[in-house]
Amino acid sequence: MNFMDQPVTIKTKLSILATGFLSFIGILIETSMNVTFPTLMKEFQVTLSTVQWVTTGYLLLVTIVMSTTSYLVKRFDARKIFLTAATMCLLGTIICAAASTFSILMLGRLLEAIATGLSTPTLFHIILSRIPTNKLGIYTGFATMVTSFAPALGPTYGGIINNYMSWRMIFIGVLPIIVIVMLTGGLTISLQARHDNPKFDFLGLAILAGLMVTLIISIDQGGKQGFTSNNFIVGIIITIILMLFFMYHLKYGKRQLLNFQILRYPIVSLRAINFFILQFMNIGISFVIPILAEETLKTNSMVAGLILLPGSILGAIISPIAGSVYDRKGSFLPLFISNISMLFGAILFTLLTHKITITLIMIFYCFMRGGFNFGYGNTMSDASKLVAINEKPDVNSLFNTLQQYAGSLGTGIMSAVVSAQQLNLARNSSMIAKTAAKGCQLDFLILIILAIIALSTTLIGKHILDDKVR
Repeated sequence: MNFMDQPVTIKTKLSILATGFLSFIGILIETSMNVTFPTLMKEFQVTLSTVQWVTTGYLLLVTIVMSTTSYLVKRFDARKIFLTAATMCLLGTIICAAASTFSILMLGRLLEAIATGLSTPTLFHIILSRIPTNKLGIYTGFATMVTSFAPALGPTYGGIINNYMSWRMIFIGVLPIIVIVMLTGGLTISLQARHDNPKFDFLGLAILAGLMVTLIISIDQGGKQGFTSNNFIVGIIITIILMLFFMYHLKYGKRQLLNFQILRYPIVSLRAINFFILQFMNIGISFVIPILAEETLKTNSMVAGLILLPGSILGAIISPIAGSVYDRKGSFLPLFISNISMLFGAILFTLLTHKITITLIMIFYCFMRGGFNFGYGNTMSDASKLVAINEKPDVNSLFNTLQQYAGSLGTGIMSAVVSAQQLNLARNSSMIAKTAAKGCQLDFLILIILAIIALSTTLIGKHILDDKVR
């Protein structure tokens, strides 16, 4: 019996389920925390620009860890990687639940970030290694559902628990699941590494991590001290220097952490830009809306979470429809619908920020979340079709790294804009009550600009493809 005809064993199904649930928990907690920011600010006596590191720092470390996984899955058995991730998740969750200071909370969040950065690529590694090609669609669909349903459930889960109990229960509630998942995965995951012992690009990782961290910290300083402050300017200069070092390393380095050579294909580059912007807007808007709802409309965290639920569910439903449209019509139509919907939603938010209601937020968010899911998966799928077979794993690795950093950067910039607006008004007027709305409106304006850029990549891509057909 050849591999394609082999049935999927119960052991393999349980290993995928365990790894999938570990990733699910990481994403669930991440999106749950956004609606707790006002509560955390009061409890730990920190500012918005500080508390946003609960999400920004988490996503940043996930990005850095995820960039190493193409090496790790070749060097270490999947069970070792999984058990390391599960242990980090368990320890991090316990620390977060018991945190008495913001610094301790951040320590727990960073341990959870390592877990998610390891578990998500391991999930896809097991699927691609153990599942016959004629059944890949079903199992990759399960993996995609993890990244769609967890963000849909997260704000509601976090909002309800934070409103009726305590934000600490967000972490306590998942502890039994983590233990069950750890035991299940430890007993069922048996995928061996190739053990080809490739040399790891430590220099590339150090430069990339420094570049990412410096940029995020610089933006954070811009929010706290203003975008003309010395700390912000110096940080941006250091970021540019590190970027030049990284570009030099890509050109002359003997080892490569990520294969950026795939960006030599114009369409792949355009899809990567679109993919990055879509995730930036998705995470950015999910950060801004709870702030707008709680600080401007004075809703509680439960309502702030529920506001996002209809749009998130709509997006999850749209994903398979968008994939079907892509299969039948090609890339242009779903990406065009995606970019137009994101642009339209951002425009509505910008124009009506000061007249916004809960109902309008839900409707506008549906436009943006539906648009996001119409294009998000299809951008990576289209890029992977345009490269050689041996470069397809590089597309997956690079795009996943871009995805995580886009989320971290999106949260950091959206927070910095609101914080900078608060700083300006605190200096120049007594209209402190309107700072959140004004800052959010500037955030929405940034999203309009990004949506226009994303739409441009789709239109340019169509022009390039049409020229090839001719």
